[in-house]
Amino acid sequence: MRRGMRRLVRSIGLGVLGLGLAASLAVVIVTARTKLPSEEMTTAGFRRSTSQYVKMRDGVEIAVTIDLPSNLKSGERLPVLMRTTRYWRSSQIGWTLRMLIALHRASVPDEIEDQQAAYFNKRRFVVLAVDARGSGASGGNRVIEWSPDEVADMGEVAAWAAQQPWSNGRVGTFGISYDGNTAELAAAAGQPVIRAVMPLYDNFDVLWAIHSGGVALSRQIQGWSEAVAAMDRNDVCGAQKDKGWDCWIDRLLAPGVRPVDDDPGGRRLADLVSQHHNVNVAQAVTQIEFRDDPAGAFRLSEISPSGLRAKIEASKLPMMVSCGWLDGGGGEDALARYKNFSNPQIVVIGPLSHGGGFNVDPFAASHSPPIPSTEEQLKMEADFFDRVLRNDTPKAIESSIQYYTMGEGQWHTTKTWPPEGLATERLYFAEQNTLSPATPSGVDASDSYTVDFTASTGGQNRWATGFGGGDVVYPDRANEDKKLLAYTSVPLDSDLEITGSPVLTLQMSSTTSDGAIHAYLEDVAPEGRVTYLDEGILRVIDRKEVDPKNLPYEPLGPARSFLRTDAESLTPGEPAKIRFSLYATSVLLRKGHRIRVALAGADASDFRRYPTEGTPTWTMYREPRQASFVDLPVRQIRENAP
Repeated sequence: MRRGMRRLVRSIGLGVLGLGLAASLAVVIVTARTKLPSEEMTTAGFRRSTSQYVKMRDGVEIAVTIDLPSNLKSGERLPVLMRTTRYWRSSQIGWTLRMLIALHRASVPDEIEDQQAAYFNKRRFVVLAVDARGSGASGGNRVIEWSPDEVADMGEVAAWAAQQPWSNGRVGTFGISYDGNTAELAAAAGQPVIRAVMPLYDNFDVLWAIHSGGVALSRQIQGWSEAVAAMDRNDVCGAQKDKGWDCWIDRLLAPGVRPVDDDPGGRRLADLVSQHHNVNVAQAVTQIEFRDDPAGAFRLSEISPSGLRAKIEASKLPMMVSCGWLDGGGGEDALARYKNFSNPQIVVIGPLSHGGGFNVDPFAASHSPPIPSTEEQLKMEADFFDRVLRNDTPKAIESSIQYYTMGEGQWHTTKTWPPEGLATERLYFAEQNTLSPATPSGVDASDSYTVDFTASTGGQNRWATGFGGGDVVYPDRANEDKKLLAYTSVPLDSDLEITGSPVLTLQMSSTTSDGAIHAYLEDVAPEGRVTYLDEGILRVIDRKEVDPKNLPYEPLGPARSFLRTDAESLTPGEPAKIRFSLYATSVLLRKGHRIRVALAGADASDFRRYPTEGTPTWTMYREPRQASFVDLPVRQIRENAP
């Protein structure tokens, strides 16, 4: 869920419970201003923040909020930055909060006034926030997320904005998470006034938002579906799952979505909300096991940026893309887009949680502030839009990737991925649960493992951050690894950088025809602490490799279709070769530490269990003709290297 709504109610509401309403708000109200943005006037004589409806081709009314720079001059025309959301473009300010703001003669806190929009206003951009059809204060229904109608709406709203007296006729789209997808999909609308897009922490391939390697993210999808359904009902308490006193506080502070200005009593809003008859996302998604399964009347290729490749590439629009290594699939989506799409792209991959609120480097001493800081992130975003929207002939964007190496604490820039200067280091599964560079020589050598379905990566893992933007914190994995099948190397004789996509090759058999493999790459410190670094996931019936030329886009690792027609059940007891990549990463391991590969058959924290009945026992082979191993993309670090 978009962080603004949750942060508003939780940070203020919980503070109220502990400190009392007036006292808690006095903490966050810090500078002198008596009016809300919607009550201020610009230098040009416009109200600084207004809301209205824009009618679409089919008569559906789309609610928009326009935030102008306070010092907008008469006759001045500025670029427009548009964010389309299904998490409410803006919420109402409750009467209690309004009264206290006036009482303290104070500014609106960042939790209420969107920090990103406020910064863009300061950098002299008009900011347009849009409720997607069927959500917030907009009319219409949602037949699926990111529907073709939603994409067409973005083109029409952008065209409307380009004609307004405060617009220079050039529009850029931006957004985080769901809003990041809409920002990218706007490029497929074919609207010439849209000149640049900025998808932040989005899903290039929507399949990976609901599945990882064919394994369903069941818990997260259910929670997200319930939250957005409540928001579509204009139910702030339901969206937060608050009851009683907590709900009462919610409604005092932010009772619901912001109505448009000519609907002060909210009657039109109530009428449109009552017409929201939207798809149940969880029910639609639960039916999807394979890429070619329908989601209602649509298929995932029709709502994914990756599936609309022809239209997005044809737009030739420049992109700025930001993501975090440990935010769900991490940099995988951004790097796959970079590898496949011809659009000019600036890609930034940091040690960041979903939305960029925390530094999630597993070796960092502190997770706050994030790296880059919030202010630095906003500056990079505004600088990009300055280059492409200020003039009708924009500055050329040269594609590049800026990536952060965790454990090292340094940024690097490359024009190609993987970067130059890397080599492949192969480590074989060996006797006594070791990783060895030597080719195995044993005959009939194997290890047996019975899947433990209680295995978990905890409640603050890379998947949990996608629902709320929380920190990513993995506890010491030493005890959890006792539930897994783990192989560990000897201590490193020098620092070692791993940058790219590790590839795992398993020669194995199972007592069941289906199952999931959760593979973890870990660092083992000399004192025994086990630090999570990376992971890869694959449902075993999706193991068939295919020619990448036959796919919508070429993946970073071994290519597979995830189509129902390519699914292959295991024959119990019969060996099979299973090869898949872990997520792309960049991390530095220190001299004296050891590398570990740990294998699980489940992750109870977030993922569906496979198979639903029965407990698999695996046989992992480590013989010359049936070798299991990991290929690591590495860079050896010389001691005293500059």
